[in-house]
Amino acid sequence: MPTICPMTPADFPTLAAWMVDLPLFQRYNLTVERLIADFEAGHSRGDWLITADADSPACGFAWAMPNGTFGRSPYLRLIGVRTDVTSRGIGAALLTEIERMAAEKSNDLFLLVSDFNEDAQRFYRRQGYTQIGAIPDYVVPGVAELVFRKRLSR
Repeated sequence: MPTICPMTPADFPTLAAWMVDLPLFQRYNLTVERLIADFEAGHSRGDWLITADADSPACGFAWAMPNGTFGRSPYLRLIGVRTDVTSRGIGAALLTEIERMAAEKSNDLFLLVSDFNEDAQRFYRRQGYTQIGAIPDYVVPGVAELVFRKRLSR
């Protein structure tokens, strides 16, 4: 089982270095510099940034915004696991920790999934999420972002 811990600025370069190699993040034209700047901004805002350490440090991460959805409910902005350690429960462990944090604040957790990312859609459905809508052309033209929600127990 991975160790889940708060993300620190020292983790930003490690995470960004492997994230830019993932096809999902390439589709959104993310660069190492942009990812590091985004992590820095999230960290300074007080967003929830956590990492997973398994065989190596920072092999997975999750990023949620405490009031990101409608200024009321937590929003899972990003989650990722390094390709060489997928299917080991790291994503589920990260999501469980974000859900625990969210449940202290709200009855809901929201997230967006790209319409082409069928693996992520299956993952979230297995974790109890329901698609409640779609936003066409929201982040990039030609891609709909699917809105998912999970009701949490408080």
